[in-house]
Parts: sequence; structure tokens; C-alpha cells
Amino acid sequence: MGRPKRIALGGYVYHVLNRANGRLRIFKKGGDFEAFEQILSASPGTVGIGHQYQGRYKSFPVQDNAYYLTVMRYVEGNPVRAGIVEQAGDRRWSSFAVREGRASKVGLAEGPLALPGDWEGLVDRQVDAGAAEQIGRSMKRGCPLGDGDWIAKTAKELNLESTLRGKGRPKKVPDTFS
Repeated sequence: MGRPKRIALGGYVYHVLNRANGRLRIFKKGGDFEAFEQILSASPGTVGIGHQYQGRYKSFPVQDNAYYLTVMRYVEGNPVRAGIVEQAGDRRWSSFAVREGRASKVGLAEGPLALPGDWEGLVDRQVDAGAAEQIGRSMKRGCPLGDGDWIAKTAKELNLESTLRGKGRPKKVPDTFS
């Protein structure tokens, strides 16, 4: 059975990610990052393909409020969480460094919300465990990330209701009328 078509309506914020096979590093030195950025700036509408990537890209819609800011903190805090740097601003190859004007030829679009004035301090602090778990579930399942009402509405509109249910068949309820 083939994969269902992706529905990506405008007007939503999406978190999009690709992973290397076996979670291996794709870029090993500065020149690798620079070459990738040149490719991105020359062709911003392409999607990663080939054996380098672990299947199709993953994505999930994110509510454009505090949930958006939490996902941004999670993404821009990756180098700190991974132990690569002590502060997000020290990682040249990150969206945080680009946003701060410290690196890159690739531009970033403005998001739906202005970032708080203490953004660097927020990014350097870890996202709380509950929020990280929610983000991880959305990454794994492709389910919307937001408050309950928004998730239900968005899942229906984007035909993502199946991402909200558990995997497999529902458990049988024992017959109590024997």
C-alpha cells in the first residue's frame, strides 16, 4: 500500500525535518555546510532525495502561538542539547546564528510571531520535558502540535485524524455478559 498524499495547506506553520540514515552525520566539516547552503540558496524549493536521507522528510503543523515559540526554542537549542556547544550562538551552522547575523548565506523568513527580547537566554535553557515529549510525538507521528481544540480542528482539516490515534487495532473489551 502506498503512502498517503501529503496535504500541506497554506496558512499553517510546519516543522519540517530530514534525518540521515542511521542518524549519522551528513556534514563533517565547514566546507560541507557551506556547499549545502549554496545548494539551498540556489534552489530553495527542492526536497532531499537519495540514499543520504532516511526516507521522506517528516513534517507536522504547529499552532502559531506559544507552541511555535517552543518548537523554535527546541530547534535552535539542538546544538546545546547535543553537547556540541554551551550556548546556541556558538554554533555557526545553526538557524540561531543566521538569525543573529553571525553566519550563513541562507536567509530566514520572518515567523508568525516576534521572538521575545530574551530569545538567546530562552534558547540556551532546555525546553521542559513535557514539551519535548509532545514535540517528539509530533515528529514521530506527524500529528499537529498545539492546544486540544486547535489540534482537533487542524487534524480534521488536514486529514490527520489517524495521527492522533494509537497504532494498531483497538484492544478488545472483554465480554461481561457471559
